[in-house]
Amino acid sequence: MVRFMTHFKQVLALFFLSLILASCDQSPPASPDKSVLKIHQVEKNESGWPRKIMTTEGLLTLNKKPTRIVSTSVTLSGTLLAINAPLIASGATMANTSVASEQGFMRQWADIAKNRGVIPLYQTEPNAEAIIKANPDLIVISATGGDSAIKLYEQLKDIAPTLVIAYDDKSWMQLANIFGDLLGLEEQAQTVIQRFEQEVEHTKSTIILPPQPTTAMVYYQDDTGANIWTSESAQGRLLLELGFTLAKIPESVKGNISMGVRNDIIIATGERFPDAVTGNTTLLFSASTDREKAFIDNPYLHETSSVQNKQVFAVGDDTFRLDYYSATNLLKRLQALFGHENHGQ
Repeated sequence: MVRFMTHFKQVLALFFLSLILASCDQSPPASPDKSVLKIHQVEKNESGWPRKIMTTEGLLTLNKKPTRIVSTSVTLSGTLLAINAPLIASGATMANTSVASEQGFMRQWADIAKNRGVIPLYQTEPNAEAIIKANPDLIVISATGGDSAIKLYEQLKDIAPTLVIAYDDKSWMQLANIFGDLLGLEEQAQTVIQRFEQEVEHTKSTIILPPQPTTAMVYYQDDTGANIWTSESAQGRLLLELGFTLAKIPESVKGNISMGVRNDIIIATGERFPDAVTGNTTLLFSASTDREKAFIDNPYLHETSSVQNKQVFAVGDDTFRLDYYSATNLLKRLQALFGHENHGQ
């Protein structure tokens, strides 16, 4: 019996030793692509193609440069146009509004899209048949937002390579760099970004800031409140770059959150709204000049500094989402409002 147990232990020891040796001889398993690339990081082949990007839906590989891009997001379409991507069709929003053309394209780039032959696929509600009919070799979908067609992803990914990307956590410049790297349009992306940065510097050098600090907001049409841009928003970051100081918001106002936790806006409504308007100047985004009067005439705001001193300015209907075109328009409006030649008028 003792002999049997000794033999058994020897066999068992050899068994475990063989397992250890076998594991040493094996090459470590290849790391999955998901561990190599971060979300929205692009990997380029040394020869140029293929190119890969990691998305929230997994790894997307493009074997060659796309020539027929369809964007289901009217927001993302502006950035694709800015870097001269081969955009052939785009989803659209409600037509003939203050922000959209008769085709449902954003007014700031509608003429450019028309000149390049970009066709509207649908208005507001995503239509898979229209997307498929356009015969794309790349489909772009926004992960979030009112113009997201994410519900069609499973259907569309079998038609053509489909890129899912969010725009609510990125500036248009970040998006331009990602698109440029993925689509082989790096130079075009850098050119348009540098052009915009030059315009920022020009604006900064030619304007005289209104009384600071500034409250920047989207003022509700029913006059009951606003979404106030923070330093985390694209609008806030651009104002800071231009030398503006964003007015501080009382902690009592910050507690009013009705749209989930967001870092780019502070929601101020009802009794808390006047307390949030602490700036000596107020800039109204997503607004034309008629909103200035509505703001100044709001009886709840009569005691605010910007109203008392008539320092309330609308900066354009197209400034809710900043792409290259709307951001450039914003700079032009700030130049018109606060340029040296207008100072004191």
